[in-house]
Amino acid sequence: MYRITLECDGVPASAAEEAARDIAQHLKAHYPHESNVRCSFDGERLRLVAENDHDPEGRNLMDEFSDVISANIEPFDGDIRLISVERVG
Repeated sequence: MYRITLECDGVPASAAEEAARDIAQHLKAHYPHESNVRCSFDGERLRLVAENDHDPEGRNLMDEFSDVISANIEPFDGDIRLISVERVG
């Protein structure tokens, strides 16, 4: 199992808190292969943490995060970066 942490800059603060909740709910509902999904906003960036058993480089989750951000935040011109991938369990 892998715990993947991603961060996203460039999210408008006015939309970020609601977007964090919506993103976490969307991933939980539509991406059942992702578990322990948490998305938060720290005042500057969105942080997504999720676990799965198939994404050792975090690329799949990064694509999913990008898609969900684009669907929830308009306009969006930010950057997503991989912070870490940890082997857990």
